[in-house]
Amino acid sequence: MKVNTKFIKIYQTILPMNTTKLQLRTKISILMGWGGLLIIFSLLFVSCKTNGTDVFASGYFEAVETIVSAQANGQILSLEVQEGQELTAGDYVGQIDSTQIYLSLLQVRSQRGAVLSRKPDISTQTASLREQIAVAKRELARVEKLAKGNAIPQKQVDDARAQVTVLQKQLNAVENQLSSSSQSISKESNPLAYQAEVLEDQLRKTRIINPVSGTVLTKFAEANEMTGIGRPLYKIADLSEIILRVYVTNSQLGVIKLGQTVKVSVDKNETEQAEYTGTIEWISDKAEFTPKTIQTKDERANQVYAVKIRVKNDGMLKIGMYGEIKESRGKEQTVSKWQELKNKYFGK
Repeated sequence: MKVNTKFIKIYQTILPMNTTKLQLRTKISILMGWGGLLIIFSLLFVSCKTNGTDVFASGYFEAVETIVSAQANGQILSLEVQEGQELTAGDYVGQIDSTQIYLSLLQVRSQRGAVLSRKPDISTQTASLREQIAVAKRELARVEKLAKGNAIPQKQVDDARAQVTVLQKQLNAVENQLSSSSQSISKESNPLAYQAEVLEDQLRKTRIINPVSGTVLTKFAEANEMTGIGRPLYKIADLSEIILRVYVTNSQLGVIKLGQTVKVSVDKNETEQAEYTGTIEWISDKAEFTPKTIQTKDERANQVYAVKIRVKNDGMLKIGMYGEIKESRGKEQTVSKWQELKNKYFGK
């Protein structure tokens, strides 16, 4: 070990005068060596004593946001939503003008009614034939009774039976004709029925119904404005549970898994942090370049994996808020290093 001549002069003033230069150099080297070890052990002692946590990954909170859009064209008659308002799925929140759709529906219904009015009434139109058949059957029964007593010839019985058969065939023919006509008219009215169903669906869609429970984040339209199909009306998100999206390096993937519970920390104020429990619900299977706004544990990592952690929100967590996942350094790691150095320099 090289010893600076300045240190030699300093130590010569405090050591006995008969100390040789070689002995002086040896003592200085020993002292410097012990000083280095003392520094190392001091750092290890502080490390053991400050046994705490390191930031494992960090990112920003987000939520599943739903943009509710208009499903009809026309003027917005009412839109009863405000930013920050809590809504429940199925709530009626507004109305779009439906006058034209309603009038079209009435017209189609009227047209379909006119077509269906041409359908024949089979039971009414065959009533006379059914009555004739009933009379013929009674006559047949009468002549058959007379024929048994030889009061009339058998030919009258045969004629009465033939009459019933003829009338029955006539009834069947009329019923088939009327049924065919009725089916044809029904098919003619089917397109009008489908058109009416389309208009009824369009009429239902003029009512603005909130699709999901959550908090209104942004309102894009106001009452009395014109809107169209697909035009955004407001944005809503369920904030009862919120998602922290963080990015981890390849070396960190081995210590996390789906369903794992982790500790999430956010700044409560300038000096305090609030801690939440989260669950890992998604780990990307594809690496990506580190986003510019994200810091990773290893800043040299070029590619990272996105991870989503679902956290129950007590109302404090907001979209865009910064959050951290922390890992425990553990006492075992620092104690083992202390033991390793102790064994190296002092022996077991």
